[in-house]
Amino acid sequence: MNAPLRAGCLRSRIAAVGGEDRWLWGRDRSVPLISIFGETRLGARRDDLAGKSILIRTRDQLCAALVLIELDGAAKRLIIAPPDLDDAHLASVMEDGAADVIVGDLPPPPGLGVEFVPLGAPQPRTRSNFAPRRSEWVMFTSGTTGRPKMVVHSLDGLAGAIAPGDPDDPDDPPIWGTFYDIRRYGGLQMLLRALLGGGSMVLSSPEESATDFLTRLGARGVTHLSATPSHWRRALMSPAIQAVKPRYIRLSGEIADQAVLDSLKAAFPGTPVGHAYASTEAGVGFEVNDGLEGFPADFMGREDGDVRMKVVDGSLRLRSSRTASAYVGGGDALADADGFVDTGDMVEQRGMRFYFTGRRSGVINVGGLKIHPEEVEAVINRHPGVRMSLVKGRKSPITGAIVVAEVVANGEESETVKAEILDLCRAVLPPFKTPTAIRFVEALAVTPGGKLERRLA
Repeated sequence: MNAPLRAGCLRSRIAAVGGEDRWLWGRDRSVPLISIFGETRLGARRDDLAGKSILIRTRDQLCAALVLIELDGAAKRLIIAPPDLDDAHLASVMEDGAADVIVGDLPPPPGLGVEFVPLGAPQPRTRSNFAPRRSEWVMFTSGTTGRPKMVVHSLDGLAGAIAPGDPDDPDDPPIWGTFYDIRRYGGLQMLLRALLGGGSMVLSSPEESATDFLTRLGARGVTHLSATPSHWRRALMSPAIQAVKPRYIRLSGEIADQAVLDSLKAAFPGTPVGHAYASTEAGVGFEVNDGLEGFPADFMGREDGDVRMKVVDGSLRLRSSRTASAYVGGGDALADADGFVDTGDMVEQRGMRFYFTGRRSGVINVGGLKIHPEEVEAVINRHPGVRMSLVKGRKSPITGAIVVAEVVANGEESETVKAEILDLCRAVLPPFKTPTAIRFVEALAVTPGGKLERRLA
């Protein structure tokens, strides 16, 4: 495998990979990658932005990708606003990120009093008058409420898990597609894999359904497709899943249980299915390509490569050159004294394998007994009549909470199926983890980041 490419700005790394027939395809418009070398969409303001801290705020992913490619190596800091950033938080984000200006196609609300540089039509690019620099990349963490929290990455760290250079088959370069948004960590990883791996990319849009996106992916001939397990479960419910014939399937962002892995292997016989572990703070940890949930225990003792792992009080901790360097604005320490980031993801060793049991912050407390909802969902999802499920706690005056489940059926909704699901849970789980009630629903809410939306019932 080639060593990660760790030299130059994003544009120069794309140029080093080469390839003329490469594209970024959005829902409504597309851009050939070769155009980025001779064009600018910032006009005369491009050189003015050198050395500044810039908040990138765009309506769509394609605009965000173009700004990142154009300003990496020029800006001091690139702050990538997620699509759901509330206008009410813009002032605090600008303050915490020490941002000088907003760049994109989404103007700030009136009265904010901040400079805005809009993207314009492509113009011929002239030689820059500034010395290249290593730009900081700032990303928003997930799962936070209130004032947004951000971490600082470098392009070297973000690209640390990516093997660049020529594609596996130069005559058939990869075409990446992802249900992720590239303005979040998981989606940005896929964008960089396409840009630095000699490929093209099909970008998703929140304005299109899973069926429409799958149809567009099929029309573009996508070869590598990535999504969260929740995204995949929704996609597998659509007849348009038959439109795509990928050479590689990837999951990340949530626990990949055996049910979704097996469903993907059945839908795409012979296609490799891998799941990766990563977080915005810890970066990319590892990939698992053996078709099984969890990860081999010998991953924990590896002394080669960039990543070191350990488990403390059941929580997975990572240390590597791919982790973020700090939280923006100081405050909480991102890593411990030995450089390990506490991911908050709980794992349990069973035999020669570690299994993810859930988030430390998502525990349901039933009379003092702790339950990870993901562990119960993994059991429910094994039933052939279940497409996806959500387990949560419902308030109880006696035990504090009880366990309940919502299920999207894979076919018939019946009392018989409910009884079978409960029998399966009783056979595998202790009584306090077994749901007291199961309710069929048409769909389950998913966050903008593609994860199941978890709330107290």
